Amino acid sequence: MNKSKIMAAAAMALTATALNAAQIKIETDDISLVLDGETGKYLNLCYFGEKIANTAEFGYAWHITQPDTNDQYGTQLYPAYGGRFFLNPALKLTHADGVLTTELVYKSHESRQVDANRTETVVHLQDKLYDASIDLRFTAYKAENVITQSVAFSHNESGNVTVENIASSYITLKASDYYLTHFHGTWANEMQLSEERLTPGVKVVESKKGMRTAQSDNSAFLLSLDAPAQEYSGEVYAGALAWTGNYKMQFEVDEAGLLHIIGGINPFASSISLAAGEQFVTPDMVLTYSNQGCSQITHNLHDWARKYNLAHGDLLRPVVLNSWEGAYFSFDEKVITDMIDDAAAFGVEMFVLDDGWFGNKFPRNGDNAGLGDWQVNKKKLPHGIGYLADYAVSKGMKFGIWIEPEMVNPDSELAHKHPEWIVQSGKRDLLPMRNQHLLDLTNPEVQDFVFETFDNVLKMSPNISYIKWDANRHADNVGSTYLGDDQQNRFWNDYIRGLYSVYERIRAKYPDVLIQLCSSGGGRVDFGALKYHDEFWASDNTNALNRLYIQYSTNLFFPAMATASHVSTSPNHQTGMMLPLKFRFDVAMMGRLGMELQPRQLEGDEKTFASNAVKLYKQLRPVIQLGDLYRLDSPYDEDGYCSDMYVSKDRSEAVVFAFSTVYHNRTQSYDIKLHGLDPAKHYMLTEVNTTSGSSYPGNGKVYSGEFLMKAGLSLPVGGAYTSMVLHLVEQ
Repeated sequence: MNKSKIMAAAAMALTATALNAAQIKIETDDISLVLDGETGKYLNLCYFGEKIANTAEFGYAWHITQPDTNDQYGTQLYPAYGGRFFLNPALKLTHADGVLTTELVYKSHESRQVDANRTETVVHLQDKLYDASIDLRFTAYKAENVITQSVAFSHNESGNVTVENIASSYITLKASDYYLTHFHGTWANEMQLSEERLTPGVKVVESKKGMRTAQSDNSAFLLSLDAPAQEYSGEVYAGALAWTGNYKMQFEVDEAGLLHIIGGINPFASSISLAAGEQFVTPDMVLTYSNQGCSQITHNLHDWARKYNLAHGDLLRPVVLNSWEGAYFSFDEKVITDMIDDAAAFGVEMFVLDDGWFGNKFPRNGDNAGLGDWQVNKKKLPHGIGYLADYAVSKGMKFGIWIEPEMVNPDSELAHKHPEWIVQSGKRDLLPMRNQHLLDLTNPEVQDFVFETFDNVLKMSPNISYIKWDANRHADNVGSTYLGDDQQNRFWNDYIRGLYSVYERIRAKYPDVLIQLCSSGGGRVDFGALKYHDEFWASDNTNALNRLYIQYSTNLFFPAMATASHVSTSPNHQTGMMLPLKFRFDVAMMGRLGMELQPRQLEGDEKTFASNAVKLYKQLRPVIQLGDLYRLDSPYDEDGYCSDMYVSKDRSEAVVFAFSTVYHNRTQSYDIKLHGLDPAKHYMLTEVNTTSGSSYPGNGKVYSGEFLMKAGLSLPVGGAYTSMVLHLVEQ
């Protein structure tokens, strides 16, 4: 056969294979995820990346194969342990007869249009021999360019099947190099960015803390192909598990150079025995892609979260004063009413009473007593919470209050009444952390108690419109008096599902209340918990310099409008660092502005500046909270500069923040090029949030968007801890 006939035969074979296969396309405006599913054969991932119009050329012959078995070890979309698959699998079962292996093959699929923007696709996989099945559930968000994936497992075998590992997603990529950006830290130092080149083998990012699982490592990641991640160029993938419990993210480079990304619930001590007919559903993996660097990833996720995964994502957030660093536990009624008076004078819109307001037999005068006893401390607050809430409203503000309903102190009426409600490991000694224990939310009675705590607190006054929900310890040495002896492995998963059940009940009854997600700082910054909340507390560290790093990483994924960022006193209570008030305000204005101090500590010029800054923020916040975030310069670049800008959706207005974190000598200048503007529009530039008026030569000038993005600006930001804020308005 001549060469042309061989090529024609090969083309016919490819076409025939493609026609016989069930091609599954999951698409957004700019992304394509293409699957190949022949009945009775493994489901394969053909493509995941920039939207591709012609997918007919994808077929079975395109994949890496082992000809003797036709196994696609490299491109299975959701491989189980079984057959000739030798890598870390997405699924590991022990069947009712003790067989350890599973082989999932394509059975069928269907898609439905949820609305004009969302499409749901379900792909059904079946074990070759056993009556056990997996449903892969995808939701494509067209305009936001986000795809979520979850998995449902069920069976009809003669006995129980043990689920030992079940991932939410399994994605395979092919490139010459892979660069992983992940985030680590600890209390007061969350979300520290780290990027590394992946080498052959397995890189694991995980948590086994049970709850508060984002404190040390976060399940969100960036994956850049062929080169380190850039802000405005290059192919970048992003994922984030919508789960508040234990998770495990694995990045495995195999012998063929393919990268396998597995994400889901951590299987650690969590095998679950399922009877016939029972179903186990994983949390969503949130996925997106950009061929224009990290910036587009951020826009995709912020738009998606504000519309689908954040309470009241279309409403502006208020300016808050929280009492914690201003009063701690040492306050009475007058201290709080004085703080309310002073907050109102600054133009604050929400006063939040933090820890220390409850407990009588075991008064909450420190962190060692009272948790669980949610009655108002009569000695501190003789007129009750209703009086304070009414007082705040009379001053033109709203009122909020702190709770930590999942926790209990040993010194509390609740601990004495219900010791069986405490998470405990059999006869082992209880191990308190921060002088407190964790309540067992696998128990429906405890779920009821936590819901009733929230409910009863709201019933104290119709003028309570904000709740700060805290959780100041993680789970360890776990066990449950509610779960049976053979069900203890369910604790890790059932606790989080119990928590979500409470969240859902609360949101059904109180849809309009603002709720802050707090967990000893940023311990619960994940999309699983965030969808029930309006905002989160990124860190207990309020030092503005540290917050530049924490907020930069956090806002790669999570919206600025949900990032509570507070101005605190100097020297800072966590670090002892002294920073100018302007620098502290400028950093805090990049999120949801708040104050975390005793207002009376600000006097004279500082008081005037703070009042003006609050007033200015109210003018700028529609752009900051609802606009697009563009990162111009990262604090992690170690040049001592950093800058961000926010651009309104119609590109008529922008706000630029620029910072110098070290001393730069006078021969240096800070030159930046702006992004996101309309090149054809012209913008008036005004320096705002100044201490004594602007001396910047560009102040009051009009520039074209093209000039600002191509030529840029040279900013006089060189001294240590100096900063500038520029406001651009279309002319």
